[in-house]
Amino acid sequence: MAEISAKKRIWGWFFFDWASQPYNTLVLTFVFGPYIKSLIGDGAEAQATWGFTVGFAGLCIAVLAPILGAIADNSGNRLRWIWLFSLMYVVGGFGIWFAAPDLPSLTWIFVLFAIGLIGMEFATIFTNSMLPDLGTKEEIGRLSGNGWAFGYVGGLIALVIMLTLFAESPEGKTLIGIKPLLGLDPEAREGTRFVGPLTAIWFIVFMVPFFLWVRDPKHTNPDPLLIRHAMSELGRTIKRLPQTPSLFAYLSSSMFYRDALNGIYTFGGIYAAGVLNWSVVNVGIFGIVAIITGAIFAWLGGKADHAFGPKPVITFCIAVLTAVAICFVFISRESVFGMAVGADSSLPDIAFYVLGAVIGAGGGALQSASRTMMVRQANPERMTEAFGLYALAGKATSFIAPFAIGVVTALTGSQQLGVIPLIVLFVIGLVLLRWVQPNGQASSS
Repeated sequence: MAEISAKKRIWGWFFFDWASQPYNTLVLTFVFGPYIKSLIGDGAEAQATWGFTVGFAGLCIAVLAPILGAIADNSGNRLRWIWLFSLMYVVGGFGIWFAAPDLPSLTWIFVLFAIGLIGMEFATIFTNSMLPDLGTKEEIGRLSGNGWAFGYVGGLIALVIMLTLFAESPEGKTLIGIKPLLGLDPEAREGTRFVGPLTAIWFIVFMVPFFLWVRDPKHTNPDPLLIRHAMSELGRTIKRLPQTPSLFAYLSSSMFYRDALNGIYTFGGIYAAGVLNWSVVNVGIFGIVAIITGAIFAWLGGKADHAFGPKPVITFCIAVLTAVAICFVFISRESVFGMAVGADSSLPDIAFYVLGAVIGAGGGALQSASRTMMVRQANPERMTEAFGLYALAGKATSFIAPFAIGVVTALTGSQQLGVIPLIVLFVIGLVLLRWVQPNGQASSS
């Protein structure tokens, strides 16, 4: 077999971000979420239901992520796991097609959506754990930033394709004024429902470079007691966490701030659809703005990470995103930051577009720097397990935050008040970050 160059391995790894980003961009945030609101009707009920569904998926991820990471580190060959979770991604994506307006129950649609989301998250754990194999400690910040930026560009292109060629407005036309392609029926919302198959096909096509060029250097002999040994190793790792205070503090901090960030992404589209009465196309334009700034600032954040380290980047981004979450509460169709506006005013829309740009910028840089910081904190010999714990940290409250948003929204009947839990999570994450050493335990010894 011909030797694969380091450059090809890096580009192959980048292509996972490119291939998987549309599930976040199109399905979770900017197309399918608002479409669910249009099916349910009431914005508060839709936000609550969406919260409970995403929370269930987050609970599954939280429970299984560190276990699977430990098993992978004990068995080697993370690529086999990525194949499995890629299949889940594709099945979940294609399943969204069946969310027809006249469907008596959405239960199975939510189940399929959750399967795809779980597959995407688990595949991400295993690909993230490959980051240290691609470059030196000094290079991984730049590589992580470039990967996130590349993924954002992929998500942007997929979203533009979706909005211009398939997703129909209430008038039955796409963003450029044509009927959905492929003879899709706008009356049955087939153009918007095509978001699922498009996401799945996109993933299948663009994972080809990943599987062709990425190789897993971790190979071990088969272990007949694989699960028992993996669980023992995981138990020892968890018990040792208090002995590594910087890693413990970082996992705790990221548990809160990444969950808050995921909450903004998850509920941004359905929030705009319910509070501002935006159509799927309007939310899609909001998404384009956020993705463009996300790509630019993921790249710039990688450069800042390379120059100053990940901690200052993370701190600044959390502060900015906390301010954004607070602003959410004060923007509605009737008022902007306490100033009453007319029913036909465009000021609420402009304000929300600006917030979208800031969310994209802060989120892109934050996710890139967070991935780099985890590499700095982790044991190089247990990297997949570490990213399993990282996923656990990111998901341990991920089922609590959507549930909290769902509960607060249901109790208050207000989507605006329903996002208050995100503010609390960002603040807790920012406070806990003060105990994180920039270069892991080495700097504290």
